[in-house]
Amino acid sequence: MKRHRSSVQHKERRFIRHPSRMPINFELQGDLPRQANYLRNVSEGGLCFESPVALDLNVAIRVIIPLLGQHYEAEGAVVWCEPSPEGFAIGVRFFSSQDRFCVRMVEQLCYIEDYRLQVEREEGRKLSSEQAADEWIARFADQFPGLH
Repeated sequence: MKRHRSSVQHKERRFIRHPSRMPINFELQGDLPRQANYLRNVSEGGLCFESPVALDLNVAIRVIIPLLGQHYEAEGAVVWCEPSPEGFAIGVRFFSSQDRFCVRMVEQLCYIEDYRLQVEREEGRKLSSEQAADEWIARFADQFPGLH
């Protein structure tokens, strides 16, 4: 794999990025075996994750996000790759609005799970995933940026 500097200026981003640290796997078309990494952030148009190897620009990529016993998949293309303390930060742009929607829903589920764990840690209340979702939606859903 070749090293590539960002071809997109960060100041020119069209979408707000939302931080995240959910696990992520990725596959390239026959190039690498599935790799396990961590998502850095998500935006309406794509996502960024850490990789131990540099990835070529414009290569098709499938990201797989395991969460709560399910796997969510989205197709996209590598649009930038730059060195980072963990190896390389990889920027992916989604191909379809359905993939963008899927990843945003996964991100929302992560926020709900983080909320459930925070309530248990700080308040001592043990919530089911459904109870945490109900509370989180009532308290925070209007603050969660939607897809346009």
